[in-house]
Amino acid sequence: MLSRLWLYAIVLISSAALLVACANLASAQAEDALGDGAADPVKLFEQAQTAHARGDPNSLARALAYYEEALKVKPEFPEAAFQMGNVLASLGRLGDAESAFRRAIKQRKDWSLPYSALGILLARTNRDSEAETALRQALKFDSRDNLALRVLASIRLREGDTQEALQLAQTATNDADAPASTWLLRAMSERALGNKAAAKTSLKHVLEIAPENIAALIERAELYVEEGDYEHALKDLKAAEQVKDADKQILYRVVVAYERAGKPDDAQRIAAAAGLIRAEEASADGKIKVIGTKEEIEAANSEDPSIARSAIAKLIEKNPRSASLLARLGASYRLDDPVRSLEFYRRATRIEPNNPEYATGYASTLVRARQFAEAAHILRRVISVFPDNYVAHANLATALYELKRFQEAILEYEWLLKKKPDLAVAYYFIASAHDYLGEYKEALAAYEAFQGRADAKTNQLEIDKVKLRLPSLRRQIQLGQGVKRKP
Repeated sequence: MLSRLWLYAIVLISSAALLVACANLASAQAEDALGDGAADPVKLFEQAQTAHARGDPNSLARALAYYEEALKVKPEFPEAAFQMGNVLASLGRLGDAESAFRRAIKQRKDWSLPYSALGILLARTNRDSEAETALRQALKFDSRDNLALRVLASIRLREGDTQEALQLAQTATNDADAPASTWLLRAMSERALGNKAAAKTSLKHVLEIAPENIAALIERAELYVEEGDYEHALKDLKAAEQVKDADKQILYRVVVAYERAGKPDDAQRIAAAAGLIRAEEASADGKIKVIGTKEEIEAANSEDPSIARSAIAKLIEKNPRSASLLARLGASYRLDDPVRSLEFYRRATRIEPNNPEYATGYASTLVRARQFAEAAHILRRVISVFPDNYVAHANLATALYELKRFQEAILEYEWLLKKKPDLAVAYYFIASAHDYLGEYKEALAAYEAFQGRADAKTNQLEIDKVKLRLPSLRRQIQLGQGVKRKP
């Protein structure tokens, strides 16, 4: 997956760009009957626009005051509400900006611009699901809204939906004036889908528009490294190094690219200059070891879940292709937030689809979320490749039992008992599965085996159920009831 901050850098635009869309709105407003400039919402709006266009903090403060006055005089003034939201966003007052955009939308429901602005704002605050809803509304009213296309493409790419991300980016690049950021999104989507030739063509467009676009230089260098063309890869990396004010997140990728290109000294040089450390993806003790600062990695390995989760999330931003980090965060949320856990495991398995640990973790979370059919399908695939994966068999047994596929579940529980003969609860599930199938003699034998091994501390609920069931089960057997188990 790609870094959230990396993709935000692609789509962020200046407030001045948003002003262009409303430059002529004031003339469309009817003159206020009062005729007094201080009480005329149109004139107040014009004064606000003039101050807004200057862009410095003092001017933005004056623009905000004018927009507020215009709305006091004319509360139903969506253009003023929209532009007030843009000013508030520029001033960092994101909550107030969101309210202003929603006010503009409420007053004029068929206008794409406030939906676009709201979508960008929500994406900046990590509320991708809400952002996507707003952006799709913007495109509903203006299918050529290039900004909405770009931001939505970045969200879909971040979520792993590379096909739709590419479709959106392609639509956006149909605009002859499409900026470099749009072509970069297209290149990333093409690369994610395995179309390296198309990605290189799109990156060429980026670098024709912006020769010092560091993201494009690194992206192309990585493509060259994957092809073994280290000469061109190093050329792009050297160019990327010359770009001033590169942040640490970008430098992480430069370090990795140098290492993969067989230049460890250059990688070490960049890492040392940026105050970074580089370690292996995983270690025998299971601790997280990825690119990051010493403090970040120590926090990610904390025993406190809240500290570890926050730190791992930050490391994922800097190591967007780290399946182990994604899986680690998925495991952290598995018990208390299965929905969030599923998302992280899903992203990990997309990066490393053949990793049985990640696939099993994903399926285990599906079981926790009671999505048994999908879990069973994934676990069957894992077991077909890794037949001795105990965790996969255990979760498959649970999934099949819950799906009432009792014959199949019995086989899985019997497999578990071969590995762990004292696993008392397995006898209980085997017994109850036989019971549901009407195979009463086999059920009785398994219930009795369970009773002989059960621990009152951990199996009390099952013990009580068996005590209640056994008298009637024995009578049913005496009466010849039940079916004979098929060989």
